Amino acid sequence: MEEKTNIIKDLSIEEREEVFVDIARTLEDTAREALVEGNSHFAAVSTNMAEAIRINADELARDDPENAELVLQQATAMILQFEAVHPYRMVSMAVH
Repeated sequence: MEEKTNIIKDLSIEEREEVFVDIARTLEDTAREALVEGNSHFAAVSTNMAEAIRINADELARDDPENAELVLQQATAMILQFEAVHPYRMVSMAVH
């Protein structure tokens, strides 16, 4: 964990903020897929986490890197959990 925190520390504030925005976008995409597949609980949790990250991205990027790393680890764990249960990503979310 110390090594990952050092990586976060090496990034500029703008780069850290970009990482948080990207992870929030990925969480939103995952939530959308979960909702289409009928997993509304996971979709709600992912959406809420993405919204919290997006709202606080500036503070997370500027403040304590250790806490920022914990947030990234939790978000990554959510995404990996979804991918483990659904290894094949949806090609289209069109409803017929």
